[in-house]
Amino acid sequence: MYLEFVLKICYHRSVKNHWSVDTTEMEKDPETFAIWKLEQWVNWGIGSAKVKKSDLIKYWDKLNIDEWKRKALSLALF
Repeated sequence: MYLEFVLKICYHRSVKNHWSVDTTEMEKDPETFAIWKLEQWVNWGIGSAKVKKSDLIKYWDKLNIDEWKRKALSLALF
């Protein structure tokens, strides 16, 4: 419950699609695609599905996210 609250603060819900990226090549590398999807979700709120806590923890060190969002998420994750 706390994690959902923090995540709602961390992204802007009005953006639903990332218009500038063709993901067909990216989808060939599952790890790269997973990291990209997490970054888009956290930074821009792109996507309608909830993010799994285990995925955030798994790729935590590889995510390129805003410093303040990282701090807020770390409070909920760790």
